[in-house]
Amino acid sequence: MRITIIGRGRVGGGLARRWQAAGHDVTALGRDGGDATGADAVVVAVPGDVIAKGLAGVRGLDGQITIDATNRSGSRPEGFDSVALQVKSIIGGPAAKAFNANFASLYDAVDAETVPPGTLFAADPDARPVTEVLIHDAGFDPIHLGDLAQAAMLESLIMLTSTLDRGELGPFFYRFNRPGELSAT
Repeated sequence: MRITIIGRGRVGGGLARRWQAAGHDVTALGRDGGDATGADAVVVAVPGDVIAKGLAGVRGLDGQITIDATNRSGSRPEGFDSVALQVKSIIGGPAAKAFNANFASLYDAVDAETVPPGTLFAADPDARPVTEVLIHDAGFDPIHLGDLAQAAMLESLIMLTSTLDRGELGPFFYRFNRPGELSAT
């Protein structure tokens, strides 16, 4: 799959390395912008308060499936119920919210886990299959929350994960499973 990642920081750079290792063709764009023409999926991994500015320098954004991996501190963007909906309005294609509730500092530790850690995500129906593939290929287990209307709830999760991180737990993986499910694997 051809993936364009907008953002080369911990999240964007970490996901780029994981997807390249899984065999995907990945282009990571930074502050200087670039071209996303021909991408099968676009991943937005810039700070949540600079979405419009971060996407303004990228050519070829035209309805691709998009995964919003951003977090935003403070209020939501004016006129949108979530940052994911703002991203969708700019790119114009089906969108998903994923990877924002995972610690990028742990990406290199994913493969050492005996059971894949989870990634909560919300997605438009047309974005769900690609999002699930990319979550798997990054080494995580996809946990679907519903359609993109759930993105605001997922974006609010950062308050909980940040509080846990600052406490005794530190950066962490999470998993959700049905009773007996892990013992069957």
